[in-house]
Amino acid sequence: MKKYTYTEKQDTRSGFGAGLAELGETNENVVALCADLIGSLKMEKFIENHPDRFFQIGIAEANMMGIAAGLTIGGKIPFTGTFANFSTGRVYDQIRQSIAYSGKNVKICASHAGLTLGEDGATHQILEDIGLMKMLPGMTVINTCDYNQTKAATIAIVEHVGPVYLRFGRPKVPIFTPENQKFEIGKAIMLNEGTDVTIVATGHLVWEAIQAAEALEAKGISAEVINIHTIKPLDDEAILKSIAKTGCIVTAEEHNILGGLGESVSRLLVQNKPVPQEFVAVNDSFGESGTPEELMEKYGLNNKAIVKAAEKAINRK
Repeated sequence: MKKYTYTEKQDTRSGFGAGLAELGETNENVVALCADLIGSLKMEKFIENHPDRFFQIGIAEANMMGIAAGLTIGGKIPFTGTFANFSTGRVYDQIRQSIAYSGKNVKICASHAGLTLGEDGATHQILEDIGLMKMLPGMTVINTCDYNQTKAATIAIVEHVGPVYLRFGRPKVPIFTPENQKFEIGKAIMLNEGTDVTIVATGHLVWEAIQAAEALEAKGISAEVINIHTIKPLDDEAILKSIAKTGCIVTAEEHNILGGLGESVSRLLVQNKPVPQEFVAVNDSFGESGTPEELMEKYGLNNKAIVKAAEKAINRK
């Protein structure tokens, strides 16, 4: 199989900050709004270079979404920034009514998603946000895997007309995708071709899926690994083409088992080609305080869990 290595780790939120800073130089319509979390969202560079295009809303996330929707009427492209929990759960009504229903060109940029938020605990570790966002008509949902991909996605979504939910995280994770990549919304990325099992992963679980494929190879199992960075619209063609070859699939995500990538894939399979599917996700529970590594181990969101799920899926064929 293709070997992936990395030379450094960096947080995906820094990729967002770098992408936003670049957009500030290339698109004068880009404006940024933040709910009192400038440092956490890595928005300092954009603010330094374009103070007149930044709005500090404070701890008033609902107001931030309403203001962002209003700014689009004048042709601006607002990028809102706060934690994923506050970007979705706290402001769902405002997103639904003022942004999604109205079809406003707002980019909802959400950091500190999932269990890897870590020590802040269950109140901040939202595991339902992908489900909340993908159910909104017209909402594009993106969940990136490393610094480079997050930067590329941040830059790419400015060209997409319509609301976007861009999800990224807090911890430093391996950088393994190309530095100057072209990000295509809704286009899955084949990382490793295989014949025995398909592994589709998103966000922080993509690197774990690569490691799982290496472990499976050592056992004589050929795993196909696909990076699903866009949950909605889902790359149906890539998934169906893969399972036609492998006959079974594992979905891996840092999200509740209900409502996330796994269920979107299940819908696709049952409508087209049902095959055995195993889920690597949080099993309908809240998180807790701990280091990212401890939590990913306890809740079964790592390469070992993916290996186990792959073997189970193969045995069900």
